[in-house]
Amino acid sequence: MTEIFNAVNSFFEFIVPITDFLWDFPTNIDWYSKIPVLGGMSLAVILLLGTGIYFTFKTSFVQCKRFKRGIKILAQKKSSEIGVSPLASFLLSSAMRIGPGNIVGVTGAISVGGPGTLFWMWLSAFFGMATAFSEAVLAQVFKERKGDEFVGGLPFYGKRILGNKRWIGIILSIIFIVYALFCIPAQTFNIITSLGSIAETVTGGPIDRQSVVYYTITILLIISVAATVFGGIKRVTKVTDRLVPIMALVYIGITIVVITFNLDKIPYFFSAVFKGAFTPEAIFGGAFGIALSQGIKRGLMSNEAGQGTITMAAAVADNKHPAEQGFVQAIGVFLDTMVICTMTGFVVVMASVWNGVGAAAWETIRSAKLPLYLTSLQNLIPGTSFDGIITVIVSLCYALFAFTTLIGMILFAEISGNFISRSKKFITSLRALGALIFVPFGCLTVLSGLELGNLWYISDLVNIIVVYANVPILLIGSKIVFKVLDHYNKTDGGKFCSMDIGIETDYWK
Repeated sequence: MTEIFNAVNSFFEFIVPITDFLWDFPTNIDWYSKIPVLGGMSLAVILLLGTGIYFTFKTSFVQCKRFKRGIKILAQKKSSEIGVSPLASFLLSSAMRIGPGNIVGVTGAISVGGPGTLFWMWLSAFFGMATAFSEAVLAQVFKERKGDEFVGGLPFYGKRILGNKRWIGIILSIIFIVYALFCIPAQTFNIITSLGSIAETVTGGPIDRQSVVYYTITILLIISVAATVFGGIKRVTKVTDRLVPIMALVYIGITIVVITFNLDKIPYFFSAVFKGAFTPEAIFGGAFGIALSQGIKRGLMSNEAGQGTITMAAAVADNKHPAEQGFVQAIGVFLDTMVICTMTGFVVVMASVWNGVGAAAWETIRSAKLPLYLTSLQNLIPGTSFDGIITVIVSLCYALFAFTTLIGMILFAEISGNFISRSKKFITSLRALGALIFVPFGCLTVLSGLELGNLWYISDLVNIIVVYANVPILLIGSKIVFKVLDHYNKTDGGKFCSMDIGIETDYWK
């Protein structure tokens, strides 16, 4: 079995340099990398940030003006006969946004760029809220009805905006399906190893990957994923409706508890963040551009604004007006980065392992994101009696983050696949491919003691392709976004007909 996995890993080795080149371009070109500040920012980051700034100013700061309205929409108790409620859609998109990257990604960014990365993360999220608004509006405008459900997202609005050519939508759909499926093994790895660490904490010792414990976790995971995704959109949203609030509140709650033990360190946190944003410490490279590029990149990668990956969740909602879902999705970016990522930042910065008693171990753990985060937590908790409890709670949150992301990936692959075919056999085959092929494959790599890094690069490769496809489509379709927002402002959210803005759509007639 090990030989097979190693062969698979070796086969995909050629993808690694391609992925790295596309994500880093043109920072991997010598003359560009020497440009102050700009030289540390890739084209993808520039496109995503630039698009956010463009939509922010063109919509007159819609993320600020309509934030309160978005909260009111979420607070409405609404059940939908067609599609899902705005709240259910919001929680579904949050299930995708709030993932393991909120812990390990933020921790890694701080370990490279210092506390100042958080400031730039906040800034990128602020502009990203406008981008999320825009792509959610397009997803709503061009959504289509399928029985008692809605389907839509990037393939659907991409097709309409780029000349109404079906082959464009098919290509976008295939790209996203490949991206979603190849993200599954990594999330599976995160779930099993997190639950395994809980078991090791409880038992007080290491547990072999071939033990009954790991096999039990594997079987239960496969069953729970299959039972969820084969139930379709509404069953997945029922699960995310319950899990997302729980995991978010638990994670925020544990962080607040930690902060209460360290109230005296709050001034240091804000001082380190704002000072480090412009004058990073030497231990982090001491370069302003490093903190800026790390913060912006991590912020955009975490909240996924502009990447097209959340548009399927935006499309399935039943809204009175397409702009409403835009307001809701902007809040999703706020929750992900301004709240959840900031919670992680509080822990890592306040602990400042690089300065304290743990400084001696800094160089050995700075590259290991989760151990660094857990070490930071333990340094902030007085004594050692709570170390085990904290480890269990955080590991459980980490597992839940990964689980909701996993089922969201399979569902979004299904929604995207509806563009290619809406036949029951085709949709069922996509569910089976995710739940019964890619999930077990990820499980087997854990049981074998392997993490197929080269394989995971496929999702990164396809993700950057989606970014380069989605951002130009957003910019080309921006006039539609502005017209929808203008209609909302003039009618105060009154009845919307797509012909009011000069286009004909499948649903808004």
